[in-house]
Order: sequence, then structure tokens, then C-alpha cells
Amino acid sequence: MTSSRHAQSTGESTDESTDLPVADFDGLPLGEIEHRIRALDESELRDLLEHERGHAHRTPVLEILTARLHQLSTGAEPTGSGSAASPPRPAPPSGGSPVSPETSPEPMNPPPHGTPDQFGKPKGNRAR
Repeated sequence: MTSSRHAQSTGESTDESTDLPVADFDGLPLGEIEHRIRALDESELRDLLEHERGHAHRTPVLEILTARLHQLSTGAEPTGSGSAASPPRPAPPSGGSPVSPETSPEPMNPPPHGTPDQFGKPKGNRAR
């Protein structure tokens, strides 16, 4: 019995994505995939390509991987720090939100019709 069949029969999950050179590859959007694969070499790209063909088979992802593989085969070099980790995200501001009741504008009630320069007439002044 293979390990994946054994895992299925015992109820264990088979997480093959942990062996991939890009963490959480299957859940990443296209832009993030395109950014992260720039640091990979040809063998790592081939692993991702094989994984994608065998699992989700997303055409745009296959095109991105194939194009990058072609770039590397024509002399391009892997860029970045050499890891496929996501770039660090900036920390949230320490002072909290700058929006408060003191900084909010006065509420404006728009006229019932027209523009703010053309005021509507009260109902009592209408001719019958």
C-alpha cells in the first residue's frame, strides 16, 4: 500500500505542498506566484511545474512557470535573496487610526433635490 493510500485509509491528510519550494503554493494568487518564483532555479521550477500539472492544472500558472523556465534556460539568473518566502510586510501604525470625531468633517445633509447651490422650495410655498 502506498503512503498516500495509507494516509487516505487511515484518515490522515496528505500535504504534498510542504515539499514544494514555495510555501502555500496552491493558495497563492497569480501576482504572488510570479513574484516568488523569480528566486527559484530551474530544478525548483520544474518541481512546481510538475506539481501544478498533477494537481490544479491552472493554465495561467502553467504559463507563468513555463515562461520563467524559458527565461532561465536562455541565460536569466534567479533574483532575490534565494528564498521563495514572501517579502516582509510593514507593521501597522503604532499610533492607531488618525480618524476620530475631532478630525471628521461636519455631516452634510444633501437637499431633497437639485444641487447644494440650488435649494429646494419648501412644500408650503408651492403654487396649487
